[in-house]
Amino acid sequence: MSKISSPSISRRSSRRWVYPLISLFVTLGLIGGNANISAAFNWRDLILPGIQVIQLTSLSDKQEVALGGQINDEILKQVELYDDPEINNYVKQIGARLVPQSDRPNLPFTFQVVNDDSINAFATMGGYVYVHTGLLKAAETEAEVAGVMAHEIAHITNKHALKQMRQRIIAGGLADAAGVDNNVLVAVGVEVGLNLPRSRRDEYEADQNGLENLIRSGYAPSGMIAFFQKLLNAGGGSMPTFLTTHPHTEDRIANLEQMLQQAQINPNMGDGLNQNQYSASVRNLR
Repeated sequence: MSKISSPSISRRSSRRWVYPLISLFVTLGLIGGNANISAAFNWRDLILPGIQVIQLTSLSDKQEVALGGQINDEILKQVELYDDPEINNYVKQIGARLVPQSDRPNLPFTFQVVNDDSINAFATMGGYVYVHTGLLKAAETEAEVAGVMAHEIAHITNKHALKQMRQRIIAGGLADAAGVDNNVLVAVGVEVGLNLPRSRRDEYEADQNGLENLIRSGYAPSGMIAFFQKLLNAGGGSMPTFLTTHPHTEDRIANLEQMLQQAQINPNMGDGLNQNQYSASVRNLR
């Protein structure tokens, strides 16, 4: 894992683009031919002039948002959105502060509040972030909520769900020579968003990038660590999806604290730690 190099927390400038040849051959076998999933999302759009690494993770932003929209439509059939406009606007305002400082500031993010008392948040590709009312109730400060949201934003900016979908499709043999049926593709996306845990590497990456985003956005980084620690102490069935996966939460907290120490950043320096202000902002929660 790379280290935070300075208090300014610069954006990562490099992206992985070269994959092993065997991965390329497998993917070519999956999507070769004239696959046409739908008018909104066409596998043939991935085949560009010249030699390309043709992967699900190579989608353009427009294609990713279109696929994310289809997956979101299906997710909304399984969850209930919270109908209070004040709470929804509050979460959107936090998101609007974080997105410009993320690694994909031009992606059109969509923030939605799910009416569910479980302490959780999750994300799908294309900028779709979901925050449970249970998480908003469990938090004590805006910096805590922002820390979780920054973590979920980082999953999107790093295309973790897309990578996981690709792995699931290959491992499950869910494609043929013509490609992947659109219904199958969307179903896998829903499964990844709602049920499948992230890898150790993905979680560490989302923690680090989320912390960097949080700091660049002017929030106190202690909020992210404090919320992780709070849930770790609670334990039991209250542990949300984004903390039930490996690596262990203790290791993730220690890693975040080490990053701040190495960068010589005061964890309490920044906005979002006023508990009274937060309580007033979420007073409509029921």
